[in-house]
Amino acid sequence: PRASIPAYLETVNELAAGFFMNTLQSPAGKDAREYLRKRGIVDPAIGTFRIGFSPEGWSHLHEYLDKKGISPKLAQQAGLLVERTGKSQGYYDRFRGRVMIPIEDVDGRVIAFGGRVMGTGEPKYMNSPESAVYTKGNTLYGLARTREAIREKGFALLVEGYFDLIALWNAGITNVVAMLGTALTRAQVDLIRRYTTRVVAVF
Repeated sequence: PRASIPAYLETVNELAAGFFMNTLQSPAGKDAREYLRKRGIVDPAIGTFRIGFSPEGWSHLHEYLDKKGISPKLAQQAGLLVERTGKSQGYYDRFRGRVMIPIEDVDGRVIAFGGRVMGTGEPKYMNSPESAVYTKGNTLYGLARTREAIREKGFALLVEGYFDLIALWNAGITNVVAMLGTALTRAQVDLIRRYTTRVVAVF
């Protein structure tokens, strides 16, 4: 049913998050683990923020989701697969060879992903397209993990991106939220206001 699509998309995203996390810890994730280590991101942060890795190749996630009984059309709606155009038919993985950051809603459900290339490729960051469960202007990264610290400290640090937040959290500064590539929106302000009325922007 149409009304169930958001719940289905959340299930697909959770499966994908698990796949990316497992891949990071596998032999295929060796370079990604080294990249994170060089950036000073260690195991507690990797586990807390469910950081993963999307392997090189066109169909690793596609095949994994297929085995889990997920239709490629549904995975496309979640922004994880891209439909081929032209003569060749089918779908391919949107994210390939990237460190993967799950984007969660305020209740900790995975609603989208950000993928960071490890070398010099472009684009440096690739994000999920908007979907039935994800609107970037309505979302702040990390809030599910940091909202209690924001309440306790009485203010929030607002930073630009995922790794800005993770680096601060890694250093023990946990009252942080991050933008998702947008100008600050009214919806984001309203989200922060649930937990504090004091915000320090660190851009």
